[in-house]
Amino acid sequence: MNKIDLNKYQDFVEEVTSDESNNSDEMARAIMRLTVQSPNDVNVSLLLTGAVGMSAEGGEFMEIVKKCIFQGKPLDEDAQFHAKRELGDIMWYWINSCRALNLDPNEVIAENVRKLEKRYPGGSFDAYYSENRQDGDL
Repeated sequence: MNKIDLNKYQDFVEEVTSDESNNSDEMARAIMRLTVQSPNDVNVSLLLTGAVGMSAEGGEFMEIVKKCIFQGKPLDEDAQFHAKRELGDIMWYWINSCRALNLDPNEVIAENVRKLEKRYPGGSFDAYYSENRQDGDL
């Protein structure tokens, strides 16, 4: 097995990381550019809040599931209550993301239903269609 020099890897990672990630001023400029160029008055600050928040809260929800499945924690009322609270937090950030993009949350869900109905033409899950998507199926 090849030894990896983590200092060299760190230098490599820095080189292949965007300026907006490496430099706060560049990130601020990117946010301002997106704010000014947005054709639909997207609230970029709120969008970033929503994206970061959903990821963080999704991790907290996953932590509950992980502990129940892999660490022997019971999936009892306390765990379910904790999961409910984290799901509520995810929804809070999701709604803020909808607000940031000026999207009606009902239309977001309706679009999701249309996407899934097209993906699964038989009306039920099929592993084949899950793995072999049509062009344009994101």
